[in-house]
Amino acid sequence: MTPCNPHFRAEPGFGLLYILGAGGFGREVAWLAEQCWGEAMEKVFLVDKDEFLGPPVGGIPVRRLADVRPSGDARYIAAVGDPAHRRRAVSLCERAGLSPVTLTHPRAEMSRQVAIGAGSIICAGVIATTDILIGEHVQVNLDCTIGHDARIGDFATLSPGVHVSGRVHIGQDVFIGTGVNIINGSPGEPLVIGDGAVVAAGACVTRAVAPGSMVAGVPAVRKR
Repeated sequence: MTPCNPHFRAEPGFGLLYILGAGGFGREVAWLAEQCWGEAMEKVFLVDKDEFLGPPVGGIPVRRLADVRPSGDARYIAAVGDPAHRRRAVSLCERAGLSPVTLTHPRAEMSRQVAIGAGSIICAGVIATTDILIGEHVQVNLDCTIGHDARIGDFATLSPGVHVSGRVHIGQDVFIGTGVNIINGSPGEPLVIGDGAVVAAGACVTRAVAPGSMVAGVPAVRKR
């Protein structure tokens, strides 16, 4: 497997990956980890409520987060799509003394001028060009593109097929739905999507989005 990005590390430096969340995205993250480090990497799904306990999922055991003890040979990743729920999950992991890992698929294409924060997930097919900052615990899902001088805040979610043009600033805890297109900002005047905003699937964002609002449509207009 030939990596297409300088952020991929074939040798992770640890032997056990805790994946917080055993749902659909959790299973996708487990596959991503296998693509990065092979099937020999030990993986365990963690859940924070007894009601989510059950038999192994895809051969991977499911354990309670409360039963986990810190280990120098273990790291965690939060496979939780909703930004607010992800914040809570990360807080629980930190209280448990666990350390995050950044997970980038070997077939994501990125320049060396892309900075990625701890705990973020970059899926297969992502293209990120140059002078890009991606915060902590961000999720960039399948086949997204991110243009020059973009900024993505902590705990933001980019669903599959999102296209972010150059000079776009996405705030913290933003959720961007599948297939969204965001046009470019201008030098000295980036297009800003405010903290906690939601952009509905299929929208085309042509102007700034207020913090905490929800926009939808082509062009995107405020719905709440």
